[in-house]
Amino acid sequence: MRLTVTVNGAARRADDVWEGASLLSLLRDTFGLPGSKNACEQGECGSCTVYLDGVAVCACLVAAGQAHGREVRTVEGLAEGEELHPVQQAFLDAGAVQCGFCTPGLVVAVHDLLSRVPDPADTDIREALAGNLCRCTGYETILAAVRRAAHP
Repeated sequence: MRLTVTVNGAARRADDVWEGASLLSLLRDTFGLPGSKNACEQGECGSCTVYLDGVAVCACLVAAGQAHGREVRTVEGLAEGEELHPVQQAFLDAGAVQCGFCTPGLVVAVHDLLSRVPDPADTDIREALAGNLCRCTGYETILAAVRRAAHP
């Protein structure tokens, strides 16, 4: 199947996409965007979170064909050229990056949260990140990163 998708603002075309391919595999394997991670393939961990037409989704649960003619924004698309998005920078500054496997999905989820709730309470943050699993940080540095991004 042939797909045309706008990814991070640029029109992309993929030929011979397998009908069973996920949006995650399209992004990583076809378009060479390794930011979104392939961890659980069941929508349980949040490592593959991306925007599809402005809505945060687990890319592993979206069929690649569903993205045809639509807009996708990945963690790579949050930065402005070489300048990191403030959420990305906050994760670095707060030390919220350890192994880094969960980080891209968390960054997108935090970006989504702050676009809806610019000054979130800790309960808002915890609820927004409930679908993102991290095995390294213990979440405290992640919470600190969200607070830092909300109040630069």
